[in-house]
Amino acid sequence: MRIAIGGISHESNTFNPIPTGIESFKIVEGKNLLRDEAARFLTENGVDVIPLISAGAPPSGIVKKEAYLKLKADLLGRLEAAAKIDGVYLILHGALEVEGIGSGELDLVKDVKEIVGEQPHISASLDLHGNLDAELAKKADILTAYRTAPHRDAAETRVRAASLLLKSLRKGAPPVSVIVNPPVLLPGELVVTDVEPASSLYRSLKKIDSQTGILNSSMLVGMAWADTPNSGASALVVAEEDRYVDRAYELACELAEAYWDRREDFHYEVEVGSIDETIRMAEKSSKKPVFISDSGDNVTAGASGDTPLFVERLLAVGATDAVVGGILDPPAVKLCTEVGVGRRLRITVGGKLDRVNGYPIEVDGKVMNIAKDGVVFRTDGIDIILTSHHHAFISPENFRMYGIEPLTRKILVVKLGYLFPDLKKVAALELMALSPGYTNLAVDRLSYDRVRRPIFPLDKDFCWEPPSRD
Repeated sequence: MRIAIGGISHESNTFNPIPTGIESFKIVEGKNLLRDEAARFLTENGVDVIPLISAGAPPSGIVKKEAYLKLKADLLGRLEAAAKIDGVYLILHGALEVEGIGSGELDLVKDVKEIVGEQPHISASLDLHGNLDAELAKKADILTAYRTAPHRDAAETRVRAASLLLKSLRKGAPPVSVIVNPPVLLPGELVVTDVEPASSLYRSLKKIDSQTGILNSSMLVGMAWADTPNSGASALVVAEEDRYVDRAYELACELAEAYWDRREDFHYEVEVGSIDETIRMAEKSSKKPVFISDSGDNVTAGASGDTPLFVERLLAVGATDAVVGGILDPPAVKLCTEVGVGRRLRITVGGKLDRVNGYPIEVDGKVMNIAKDGVVFRTDGIDIILTSHHHAFISPENFRMYGIEPLTRKILVVKLGYLFPDLKKVAALELMALSPGYTNLAVDRLSYDRVRRPIFPLDKDFCWEPPSRD
């Protein structure tokens, strides 16, 4: 049995006006792709795995058309050269938006289907924050998504997608995926899968999976910072074969209705407030370290990562023992590197990319440390980590590589939404600032033009029930 593996993955934030080019993508191919957990699973089960390419970039603005087309041509060229195959496993995200094309996932799967024909089965793994077009279910036989947010099951999901593909190929009959889209557009920070009501909804997936004739189920929250016709939640159920499709659709409708019914019950798992309010809460706390999420400038959801509003406000209130990690500012990094550790200077920080929600600020201080991809600049009682590339501070090690021990500091500001597990483990107190930016959690304040309407919470007073199956 021969199965090809590859994909193009990106979480596209359409509110970030800076498009994503080919240089942002990391391409895995050949033997390196065969090291992926899904590829290893298939190989261990006697499958001849054909590596294509797996291209991925950090969340950012929509992908340039020429970049996507170049990546797609590479993947499809290798697929055509593979000759006869039995199946294709695609590593996707679900929120890949391409200039002039729209859904990159749908476009890619359509072309893959055209090359391999009707017989080979296609399976794809997705992020929980994907925005799905119902048409995708007609082109891909199996779709399965993460079940945790923050994400802890990426590798598990890839193996599951490969395992379901292998199971369906051995059985012979092609599976059928169905998608029902409840009109709900919530930011991921409101749908943390360890917290009710999300925890109950995600536990229910195992019960759906155990139903006769059902291969798998998923509940996607969607990518809220994407102004596309597909943006929003998706209930997804995969039937083992065509004769179980009606049952799969019934279950998808029940799952979608359960999500819709709880739409107003989703909530933040931590205390929230404005920038100033969260700083005051952190200063008053006797605990440390206190982590504050600068949620409006969340780099893991495609924000610019360079708004310096927290630096400005920390200075204004005279905060001490604070760390801001980090601000993307290559020119500032270059200047600090040139003058060297221990030198004092006045620099302009941030506000060079997101000029809508932030602006540059001038600070006096000293270069405290120079690392591989950035520097630490101290102004009064605040250490600003300036980076030359987008860098998400998701673990204590991300601070330590800049010479900062986070466990000994009072306040640490991170450009995230919810804290990732490694930070959550060491945080004495978690706070979330409802700050401005391209990932503003108050989505009803953003300017949407293309999302389907009505949709909650942009619209409130309307009813919804699942449509009849086509």
